[in-house]
Amino acid sequence: MTDRALVIGEALIDIVQRDGQVTGEHVGGSPLNVAIGLGRLGRDVDFLTHIGDDERGRRIVEYVKASGVQLVPGSTSAARTPTASATIDENGSATYTFDIEWQLTGTPEVSPPAVVHTGSIAGFLDPGCLATAALLDAYRLSTTITYDPNVRPALIVDREQAISRIDRLVEKADVVKASDEDLRWIDPARTPEQIAQAWHESGPSIVAVTMGGQGAFAVCAAGIVRVAARPVEVIDTVGAGDSFMTGLIDALWSLELLGGDRRAALSHIDVDALEGVLQAATLASAVTVARAGADLPDRAALRLG
Repeated sequence: MTDRALVIGEALIDIVQRDGQVTGEHVGGSPLNVAIGLGRLGRDVDFLTHIGDDERGRRIVEYVKASGVQLVPGSTSAARTPTASATIDENGSATYTFDIEWQLTGTPEVSPPAVVHTGSIAGFLDPGCLATAALLDAYRLSTTITYDPNVRPALIVDREQAISRIDRLVEKADVVKASDEDLRWIDPARTPEQIAQAWHESGPSIVAVTMGGQGAFAVCAAGIVRVAARPVEVIDTVGAGDSFMTGLIDALWSLELLGGDRRAALSHIDVDALEGVLQAATLASAVTVARAGADLPDRAALRLG
């Protein structure tokens, strides 16, 4: 096993609109943000995605390379590069409409990673979601699996099927991160704490839940840990959850808790260690929301934060 991450999932161009006007086009996609975030923190990352060999796709390729992330061969075979129109409201929150096709072919020819991360569209959108799940099965014994459902209701035609797919990926994962908004969509009849507990009992060692300005909590075998949000002037919330996920993975990596051979140690994480992990993830998220767009921090920015 090498000391690398493999991130599987969508990359796209966010077309940002405020007050009915297009204010810019930015590279985006939840898994891409995690790959970029880990790369900026000095981690070695391979990124498997599905984009076109067109102008927007080439922009994504350059952006990925600039953060030191390796694009897995075969990632540029889409007919066109996906887009997401992001409408920003007065609170800085984004609503998305998508033009995306998600497909994967074959197994990536990369060194066995310490951690495989996936999430969002890659986990539920046909036909590629089935290949995503198969890849997690292939890596599961030797690797830590991390997952963020990052639900996109605008793309979901069959709600029950999507929830079933999310549940199956949760069961495969060692670390799951979700927002309280995700959990309310998945099951409005239960509290985020109840869903997190149920998910933890289904397999993962850690289930973390972000709650915006209310902070975050996480469930592990040793108990439940809560941390407050850091006071920060919010520019927008784009990429906040992805930055939290990046901080979570990075902090667990620093504790040497990633990799199939560390699964038992991860499952026995104590509440003090988990609190430190959540604090690190919260810091990463706070730095990102104080910036415009999904601009995830490097090590220097975290030290200043």
